[in-house]
Amino acid sequence: MRCEVVAVGTELLLGQVVDTNSADIGERLALAGIDSYFQTRVGDNEERIATVIGEALRRSDAVIVCGGLGPTQDDITREAIARALGVPLVRDAAMVASIRGLFEARGRAMASNNERQADRPQGASFIPQVRGTAPGLVCPAPGGGVVYAVPGVPHEMQEMLERAVIPDLQRRSGSQQVIVSRTLRTWGVAESALAEMVAHRVDNQTNPTIAFLASGIEGLKLRLTAKAADFDEAARLLDAEEAELRAILGDLVFGVDGQSMERAVAELLTARNLSLGVAESLTGGLVGARLAETEGASAWFKGSIVAYDSGVKFDLLGVPEGPVVSAAAAAAMAEGACRALKSTVGLGITGVAGPTTQDGQPVGTVFMAVAYGGATEVAEVHLPGSRPLVRQLATISLLDQLRKRLLKG
Repeated sequence: MRCEVVAVGTELLLGQVVDTNSADIGERLALAGIDSYFQTRVGDNEERIATVIGEALRRSDAVIVCGGLGPTQDDITREAIARALGVPLVRDAAMVASIRGLFEARGRAMASNNERQADRPQGASFIPQVRGTAPGLVCPAPGGGVVYAVPGVPHEMQEMLERAVIPDLQRRSGSQQVIVSRTLRTWGVAESALAEMVAHRVDNQTNPTIAFLASGIEGLKLRLTAKAADFDEAARLLDAEEAELRAILGDLVFGVDGQSMERAVAELLTARNLSLGVAESLTGGLVGARLAETEGASAWFKGSIVAYDSGVKFDLLGVPEGPVVSAAAAAAMAEGACRALKSTVGLGITGVAGPTTQDGQPVGTVFMAVAYGGATEVAEVHLPGSRPLVRQLATISLLDQLRKRLLKG
């Protein structure tokens, strides 16, 4: 069973409204084991909507059309579906009475425009509305297939999808499969290098499948998708593939699904009963802010000293006189953070975010240090991009350095 999604509304094309409905529908289809290969957005034009629906029916078994079921003149989804199916619209007297009853139950008079919501393509049936006034539609296509119409109001769409559309799709498909995805999050490798490392897994993929997702300053993601009879079987397939990929990628993988870099660090610090102090210069508090966002951070995060001025580095953190953009300065900052904040682990970071060079170092040069267990490790990286991007990349790079250091024990 293949199902497409068509989102109706000129506001979606203009960027005035973000199309979250298509994402919600796509996720729910996957959980129900229904394949969905195409999603389309189209403006409020009857001919174009009908064309899109017709194209969708030619390549898929079912189409879910979202939006355009209201009472106003630009709500033309019903007309477009009838046009695509080559059938007339008919007004259902019983549905007119039902909609009028909804208004009366709320102490309101029904405008004559609302009668349009009782129109349906000939041969179609209604999906009763329980949260708004616009009923949905189930419209069999003459040549096979089916078109569903659901409201664009998210909570109305979600309820109708769960109650009526998904069960009907599963009944038509004759299958009760599920599609489940899991995402491995990586940091520290380019997309081309990552693809090369796992090429033999991707080339031979069947079930689960593997896809690459670039996520900017949050690294690269590998999305694994398994199709199975139930969630337990899908989980077993995903577990096996994840184990294979982790054996290849090692500590490049820092998290799964929504697990952030700071959450990965938090779990390692908690498991080892360690506390963390930070001294940051070019990041200007970004490291501390990300750590503080983590739930339960007060149990292990001592604080962050934003030592932006060189004098603060010298006087408070014990950085030796000399260049403040250097490996020695980063190391002294990490060790100073431990002393000043009485933490068992210290981080120090200094560098050049731009737009000009400093201490003879080019823009993008960053020195990062981790003080832990009586030893201080310093790394030098050269980061690309604008001043804000360098600062963001430096922040997650420092947290990744800490994560890998903690993994070593």
